[in-house]
Amino acid sequence: PPLVKGGRDDRDDIDSLIPSDTTAVMVRLCEDDYPGWLDLRDVELLDAAETVYYPLVLSEAQIRDKLPIAITFARDAMNQSNYYLWGGTVGPNYDCSGLMQAAFVAAGIWLPRDAYQQESFTKPISFSAAEPGDLVFFGTAEKATHVGLYLGDNRYLHSSGKAQGRNGIGIDVLSEDGDEVSQCYYRQLRGYGKVVASYQSRNWA
Repeated sequence: PPLVKGGRDDRDDIDSLIPSDTTAVMVRLCEDDYPGWLDLRDVELLDAAETVYYPLVLSEAQIRDKLPIAITFARDAMNQSNYYLWGGTVGPNYDCSGLMQAAFVAAGIWLPRDAYQQESFTKPISFSAAEPGDLVFFGTAEKATHVGLYLGDNRYLHSSGKAQGRNGIGIDVLSEDGDEVSQCYYRQLRGYGKVVASYQSRNWA
């Protein structure tokens, strides 16, 4: 995404906005509003935007048709050698919400970055209404801290850590009768969410 929104494509213009004693600048991704820091030594690695960013608008029906792509991406990611990487959004190593974001991006659908943001973004649904491609949320009573991709038949795919999980991508069951990892997450189950839109940045205009 462009370092400066609004269609600037002149690197001199970008440089003029940065004080001379600055070593890094805060950036925000157009696609999901996620903030981060860019080391100025890496500015030369960026390409200036040639067009103004506009968010992708998809209907619920269009998203439903694209869900098999997201599921296939997640399954393929699981079949590669991987481990859980906190903050990971690029394969082969993901965190839970990074894997969800990458899988949906592969289908042309943008999600917010973190599990609690993805929960707020999706349409809450009951377990009986959950379908393959919906999201499953775990955590505390106050906040979602983990997310997985529902596959149907009480199964979901997720990237989980060492202390509480499989240190990578795996499939678990939503049941008290599952193995230790499945039971651990099942006790933290918060609910289910259906993706009905592609995320539109609040700051793109």
